[in-house]
Amino acid sequence: MKSENIIIAHPQTKEQVNAIKAFMKALKIKFEVSKSNDMAYDPEFVEKILQGKKDIEQGKGISLSMNELNELCK
Repeated sequence: MKSENIIIAHPQTKEQVNAIKAFMKALKIKFEVSKSNDMAYDPEFVEKILQGKKDIEQGKGISLSMNELNELCK
């Protein structure tokens, strides 16, 4: 039987990690452990976002009304 549910836990200590692993094993639930770095954003993407934020702070951005934005997206 497959389930569509995904559970993501955020243990803060090694003891919590071990307790979660033991619980999952006891219930014979398949699980995987990944380091938090595995789920980090792509550094190139982060750099683009940060550069965009700097540009806006320096007045390099433009303002668009919703109508103008909708026209661009046609």
